[in-house]
Amino acid sequence: MIRKLNEADREDLMELVGKNPAINLYIIGDVENFGFEQDFMELWGESDSVDGPLKAVILRFYGSYLPYSEGPFDAEGFAELLRRNKNAEMISGSLEVVRTLSKWLNIRQEKEMLFAELTEMNEEIRTAASAPVPIQKATTQDVDAICTLTDVITEFTSSPEDARKTLHKTLESGTGRTYFVEQNGEVIATASTAAENSRSAMIVAVATHPEYRGQKLASRVVAQLCADILAEGKSLCLFYNNPQAGLIYKKLGFRDIDKWSMTYLHKENQLTGT
Repeated sequence: MIRKLNEADREDLMELVGKNPAINLYIIGDVENFGFEQDFMELWGESDSVDGPLKAVILRFYGSYLPYSEGPFDAEGFAELLRRNKNAEMISGSLEVVRTLSKWLNIRQEKEMLFAELTEMNEEIRTAASAPVPIQKATTQDVDAICTLTDVITEFTSSPEDARKTLHKTLESGTGRTYFVEQNGEVIATASTAAENSRSAMIVAVATHPEYRGQKLASRVVAQLCADILAEGKSLCLFYNNPQAGLIYKKLGFRDIDKWSMTYLHKENQLTGT
């Protein structure tokens, strides 16, 4: 059976998702930061009985959905939740779980990435973090300068306005942090975290200005982020699909643990699977 979750389900939910805190970083972070009673966010869980332990969960955050299950789950039932929402836009999560759910929906596009995790300090991070490059921690006053850099990075798809709103909200709420390198008053390298929670953080928005590449600036910034977050007893994770970026992260000690999918939906969803 599938039912909507509330505050009384927090312990059972955290027991389920806590078995894989890296993959469930967004679910853990959103529950810790926003709870259960929000217009923009809902959670449903599947169990074999009303009082039984949760075996699967799906989070709605605005128009995005994130499912998680340790094994077989009621994909048709979860898909029905999406079909009821005319604003449903995307499903993201572990590739196997997302594809199981996608069989019951009309899919417009799928983006597949590798998911990597870092759980402990190592000599590579210590060495990179000790390089003589001054690192600054951003405040909301630095948002425009940082986004002036990310605006020119072709791999980033957010509009300039959305990028600034998102970064400002993240820094203001404390759900992430941004470090950067500046030269002659211009931000030339940056890296951020998002979805920070009590157990983990996601590395995002790693960028170096095209004119300053090849100096290992991104590695230096990421290493400092990793060193500080690991010192707080948290793990780090990220997803990537750029082989060159993958080499940089693996050199710092990240290891691939899963594949991640971002699957976009057609506006009109009809039953397509069996």
